[in-house]
Amino acid sequence: MKSDTRILPAVGLIASVLLGGCAGLSSSPQVSGKRSEVVSAALSQVGTPYRYGANRPGQALDCSALTSYAYRQVGVRIPRMSGDQLRAAKPVRLEALRPGDLVFFHTGPGVSHVGLMVDKNRFVHASTAMHQVGLTRLYTPYWSARYVGAGSYLD
Repeated sequence: MKSDTRILPAVGLIASVLLGGCAGLSSSPQVSGKRSEVVSAALSQVGTPYRYGANRPGQALDCSALTSYAYRQVGVRIPRMSGDQLRAAKPVRLEALRPGDLVFFHTGPGVSHVGLMVDKNRFVHASTAMHQVGLTRLYTPYWSARYVGAGSYLD
C-alpha cells in the first residue's frame, strides 16, 4: 500500500490548530458547530497542490474551489468564483472576523483571491506563492495592502 506523505503533517497541523492557542477552536464560545466544521474541512486540504481552475479536493485546488469545498462539507452551497463569493456573502467587518468567515483580496484583476479564517489572525487558502493549500497570517503588509473585504455564509 502506497503511503501519502501529506497525511501526517496535515493531521498534525489540524490538531495543533484545533487544540492549540487560547483553548482552540473546538472549545471557543464564539465558534458554532458549523464554523468549526467548515474550518476543519478547509484544513483537511492543507498540502493539496494549488492549480488555477482546479476543483479536485485532495488532488488540486484553487482558492475559490477550497472555500466552496469547505462550505459544501457543511451543507452550504456558495458560488464557485471568488468575486461571486464576496458579492453573495453577508458582509463582515474586519474587526468582527470569526473562524469560517471568508476574506477577499485583490491580487490580480478584481477580487482575485479568497481564504477562510481559521482564527482571529490566520486564514487557510490555496496559494500560488506556496504552490499548495496552507495557512497564512492576515495582518501582514502583503495581505493587508490587498484586502478588499470579508463575508460569511454562516450565522
